Amino acid sequence: MGAGRFNRAVGLVILAVAGGAAALLWFAVAAGDRPTSGTPSEGIVFGVWDVVYDTEAPAPRIAVAAIALALLFAAGVASLERRIVRRSHRTTDAGQAPLAPQLVMASTAGVYAGPVTVTVLIPAHNEEASLGATITSLSSQSHRPERVIVVADNCTDTTVEIAHRHGVEVIESVDNTHKKAGALNQAMSQVLPGLGDNDVLMVMDADTSLDQGFLAVAVARLTDDRALMAVGGLFYGDESAGMLAQFQRNEYIRYGREIRRRRGLVFVLTGTASLFRPRALRTIAESRGLSIPGKNGDVYDTASLTEDNELTIALKSLGGLMISPSQCTVVTELMPTWRMLWAQRLRWQRGALENLGAYGMTPQTFRYWAQQLGIGYGVIALGAYFALFTVMTFAQDSWIWFPFWVGLGLVFVVERVVTVWKGGWTARLLGATLFPELFFAAFLNVVYVKGIFDIALGRRATWNHVVHTLPPQPVRRAG
Repeated sequence: MGAGRFNRAVGLVILAVAGGAAALLWFAVAAGDRPTSGTPSEGIVFGVWDVVYDTEAPAPRIAVAAIALALLFAAGVASLERRIVRRSHRTTDAGQAPLAPQLVMASTAGVYAGPVTVTVLIPAHNEEASLGATITSLSSQSHRPERVIVVADNCTDTTVEIAHRHGVEVIESVDNTHKKAGALNQAMSQVLPGLGDNDVLMVMDADTSLDQGFLAVAVARLTDDRALMAVGGLFYGDESAGMLAQFQRNEYIRYGREIRRRRGLVFVLTGTASLFRPRALRTIAESRGLSIPGKNGDVYDTASLTEDNELTIALKSLGGLMISPSQCTVVTELMPTWRMLWAQRLRWQRGALENLGAYGMTPQTFRYWAQQLGIGYGVIALGAYFALFTVMTFAQDSWIWFPFWVGLGLVFVVERVVTVWKGGWTARLLGATLFPELFFAAFLNVVYVKGIFDIALGRRATWNHVVHTLPPQPVRRAG
């Protein structure tokens, strides 16, 4: 299969593999001995609730086998990932991994490049509603950046004026047709040549606010470890009202918890806020079109829908060491409507799949392939759950409770609550109700399938930039 055809079929391949795994599990369960429970029984709960229940449950050997397979898969992925990371950190192959820690440490031994300084690039396309708060969060840091530059891309609002009003520099893109990635490439071509090895560059979204201490922690990490090529942030949702906002907040809380449990091992150097050493960005630009996809000389691949995900894979492919410390947190704006959320997640999902198609199966992309396979399996499992639930509802004259599955559901509820505990009572209550979050997951699954078929059918991808508007201003009366 040619590279282009594979790129278009990447999602179908992942879904087919996940479907094959689900089918094998189904056949294995069907081939086992059918449980015998007799007819449903009737009982009274708490002396007032008359219920019909069935004690049918999977055979113990099937339940044990399913748990063992899940643990084996998880342990296998974690073990392989750790082995790949260790090998990448220890390699001395400059051609394959020019940013490997061993090579960086050897080339910088005994060299003092000065104190770590921070130059911030804020790409902005019509961000007048949020840019002021973003710049303010930078000026209130305990370690303030030495330089802040707003990269204004085809703005038709007051973004440039607001930037000047806050006393920061502005670089306006010229004839840019490549969205955020193109604007950043233009800005970096002006800024990168003047930076030393310790003059790190931070890219930060214009709708994001840094939590206090973010830069101090990041600078300390970069000062203590000269092999560290990038530091990413952990993002949390703002305090927008409504259930849709809480869905997103819960999702981000769980993501941050997972990264903390991985001790900062990065999935994605988030575009909300990440810092890079100039050496890393220059090496990426030099490697584009040679060992990694893209146009030679560009830091960001303008063909990618998810530039932050693609840049992370590029850095890993070149052996770069990166981390997302738990103290480096940011607050980002949430999508206010289902339509906007659909557009955002479709771009994220499609971009992730297209990046895998461009890079192929390599040690550095193994974890991403496993992650997409897990999502595909989840799509099938949740879809089957809803289908069987619906069939059972309409096929039975009365509702029948199955204690085994109720118990399993309660375990899942506990997991939902515990993983968002830090989000407060609203987050915990939403997790405890279970079904709303299941329907939110089903929404994301539909987005996943839509992205797969859009890629397979060669449909043109769109950016779908969300423009936030300023709140109405009070009318001033004369006199």
